[in-house]
Amino acid sequence: MTIQCISPIDGYVYAARQTLTRVQADAAVARARSAQADWAERPLAERVALVQAGVAAVGAMNDDIVPEIAWQMGRPVRYGGEFGGFNERATYMADIAQEALAPIVIEDSDAFRRVIKRVPHGLVLVVAPWNYPYMTAINTVAPALIAGNAVMLKHASQTPLVGERMAAAFHSVGIPEDVFINVFLDHQTTSDLIASRAFNYVNFTGSVSGGKAIEAAASGTFTGLGLELGGKDPGYVMEDANLDAAVDTLIDGAMFNSGQCCCGIERIYVHESLFDAFVEKAVESVNGYKLGNPLEHDTTLGPMAQVRFANEVRAQTAEAIAGGATAHIDPANFPEDNGAYLMPQILTDVTHDMRVMRDESFGPVVGIMSVKDDAEAISLMNDSSFGLTASLWTSDAARAEAIADQIETGTVFMNRADYLDPALCWTGCKDTGRGGGLSVIGYHNLTRPKSYHLKKA
Repeated sequence: MTIQCISPIDGYVYAARQTLTRVQADAAVARARSAQADWAERPLAERVALVQAGVAAVGAMNDDIVPEIAWQMGRPVRYGGEFGGFNERATYMADIAQEALAPIVIEDSDAFRRVIKRVPHGLVLVVAPWNYPYMTAINTVAPALIAGNAVMLKHASQTPLVGERMAAAFHSVGIPEDVFINVFLDHQTTSDLIASRAFNYVNFTGSVSGGKAIEAAASGTFTGLGLELGGKDPGYVMEDANLDAAVDTLIDGAMFNSGQCCCGIERIYVHESLFDAFVEKAVESVNGYKLGNPLEHDTTLGPMAQVRFANEVRAQTAEAIAGGATAHIDPANFPEDNGAYLMPQILTDVTHDMRVMRDESFGPVVGIMSVKDDAEAISLMNDSSFGLTASLWTSDAARAEAIADQIETGTVFMNRADYLDPALCWTGCKDTGRGGGLSVIGYHNLTRPKSYHLKKA
């Protein structure tokens, strides 16, 4: 089978790769498993240094990577790629590795040595998405390798060059080729490998349907899973918020990367006293965007990664308008081709009966609702099948934390949004999935505890 990356820039095939047969995939798994033991025996400091060198080697490729990302998934080159976040996350995980993986010594006396060690799972499969193809991959690749696992990376078909770049960089600094393997697999082969217990741990970032397929394949195998399956992340602007900062950050969180962010803002609730001013400023902000070719440096909004993604957002928006929503952005300001290039939109007079406020949009549209108090905002924020992040805007940190305690979500921000702090666990609840990445907890999920009870006399 051949997978193809259809570039959203021009609709033509940008890259094509042949998938592995089951026999070839089994052979790759066997090589990785064989190589893992020697890799795990290397000193932790050596593994850390090699991963850090691999990250730096990716950074050295950035001038080529930035336009490749634009061609593959449409992000404008003006934003300079992902190396800043890629490096920040890998560096943090490298810095905490020794402490996070340190044995827990219960007793070390003349009579007993009792200790809990963290040992690698073995072979970790990372299934990475296209929207932030480098940063989402490194979240698991770096700590998995540092912890002593072998890693097999399967990247989204929309971004096939990313895995190749990462593998080339990591191999160039001395990480063995069989310890970090980039593969091209079709869905069925991937499911069959998981079902046959080829992997000791699987990390998947993608759609709910994709997560269900991974979970179904792993059923009965007891394979560990980490699943991040999307979100419908809310923002709540309270009456004491810094209005300008709230507009700037929330609208950027809704529109950046053409709305294709795992923790992008998809619905906003504003206290009734600020509602009209918020909407006015939000519309002014969005009307300043330029939709166009992402290879041009003045473009601030590129195409969506695929035409079908853009059509889903168009459908949600049209349904909302037909149901009584008010659209505030004039299509005349954003000529589009009805393909992957999609205009941004702000909607008011929306309700939770509309799909645009309920289903994941993953595009440049946001609904804004007026609320009278915290209780109403909390109820609306929790009225979702997803739970990834929420963004609270207030000058009162105690109030924000009290509200945060009541929100069903993995992360709560105050006065910021759409950011992944590598020191904090990246996790979610409900249909957003299970598990947790980065932080000390990320290491715990990529290893297993092993207890030693050694009687000396």
